[in-house]
Formats: sequence, structure tokens, C-alpha cells
Amino acid sequence: MTPTAPKPRIGQRNTRQRAAVIEILEGQTTFASAQDIHARLTREGKKVGLTTVYRTLQELNELGMIDTLQDDGGEMLYRSCSTDDHHHHLVCTNCRRTVEIDGGPVEEWADEIASRYGFTRTGHTAEIFGLCADCSASGTP
Repeated sequence: MTPTAPKPRIGQRNTRQRAAVIEILEGQTTFASAQDIHARLTREGKKVGLTTVYRTLQELNELGMIDTLQDDGGEMLYRSCSTDDHHHHLVCTNCRRTVEIDGGPVEEWADEIASRYGFTRTGHTAEIFGLCADCSASGTP
């Protein structure tokens, strides 16, 4: 979702609660859990139920308007998608800073591996988790 893009029409109605979730997503640069998004809405005084947050995130994901990934602990994380091109992510496990990386080299590798073992590739996921330069420099575990 870009700042100039029209707000998506989600479900039957675009409610103020859904608009608030979209606003949070557009304002963040890192991945966040549904609970993180809900907590931020609460801190900002916006009354949005956690169920509404989950439903809105699910619908935005189905529309391809947000990036989702599962962290190494199994929790789903969400962020506004800044490109329509296929891409993957480098994700800091400490601060959740995220860098989008071109999917091309990963696609080539996935095709090569699938072919080598006689598979027809139908999909894949590839995210790289680690510490960003700032967290590495600070000695964060």
C-alpha cells in the first residue's frame, strides 16, 4: 500500500476500525504481530477488538496488500507491502527491522533444487532471520 494508493475496500464495509488497522500498517516499517497492532491501537485510544484486527489482517493478506511471515517462534507477523514485485525479507530477530530483497536469485535456486530432485515447484517461502547491523554492533543476543 503506497501513501497515494486508495484505501482498500475490505469485506462488506470499510469501518473506522478497519481504517485504523490500515493506518497502523502504513505507518510501520517493521513486521508486527496482531497483538502488537492491537496494543498500539489501544495506546492511541482507538477501540478496535482483537478479532477485528485479525479479520482485517486476514482480508488484507488475501488481497495481497500486506506481507506476512511466520517468525521462528511460529507467530504470524504483518507489515504493509511496499512493492508489488515478488520479494523476500531479511528480518532482524531482535528489533524486527526488515529489508526487502529481490526474489530472482531465490526463484532460480528453488527451480534448480526442485528440478534436481524431480519436483515441479508449485510454491515456496524464503525469509532470512538474523541480527541487523545495529543490533549486531550493540551486542544484542
